[in-house]
Amino acid sequence: MNHQPRVVLITGASQGLGRELARLLARRGDRLVLTARGATALAAVADELAAITEVVALPGDVADRAHADRLVRTGQERFGRIDVLVNNASALGPSPMPPLADYPLDAFAAVLRTNVVAPLHLIQLVLPGMRAHGAGVILNVTSDAGVQAYAGWGGYGTSKAALEHLSRVLAAELADSGVRVYVVDPGDMNTQMHRDAEPGVDLSHLPGPEIVAPAIADLLERETAPFGRFEAQALLPLGC
Repeated sequence: MNHQPRVVLITGASQGLGRELARLLARRGDRLVLTARGATALAAVADELAAITEVVALPGDVADRAHADRLVRTGQERFGRIDVLVNNASALGPSPMPPLADYPLDAFAAVLRTNVVAPLHLIQLVLPGMRAHGAGVILNVTSDAGVQAYAGWGGYGTSKAALEHLSRVLAAELADSGVRVYVVDPGDMNTQMHRDAEPGVDLSHLPGPEIVAPAIADLLERETAPFGRFEAQALLPLGC
């Protein structure tokens, strides 16, 4: 595969899928702009990957508009552009997850701010540069909970359903701009978020994010239609 190095902004990059995707893209030569709320864990990832590629890492909450502004501005000042935005950071909400009838409204609003409003804000920040270059990729990480109605997953699932529809509308509005919009469901994984979602459940049979990340990295290489919804695990070679 003939890889052309790009500047990739990844949210939620201190652990799980975001960290594994950052590691893989670094090995492929991409320059990285990384953020996450956990400053210590993010610094460890940045130190690891700085030996491979150029990295900008700013800890903070993507739902904080000032942080998002500074993140994109810093990345653009350092590298001149943002080629790919991966909206990976997500908020699960209360754990154990309450039914919608009992869901605290402040917590529900916080999930929507992180999983829907924050991705849109970052999209608005990077779009002018992508449009100016006539190219770019916006990849929004979703979940089957945004498509299927699972009892107890109402807060998280509602936010992912909104993110998916936002992505479809965005793709329609960006037709012929050269900017592609992808929605990617990584599938069930053995991650801390999944363990928080289902406390006490044995998830050892599920793939780790390091298994799923290559499918997403490969997807970023493809010149596909302006919009697509993908199940990452379905893109993996048989046997993975």
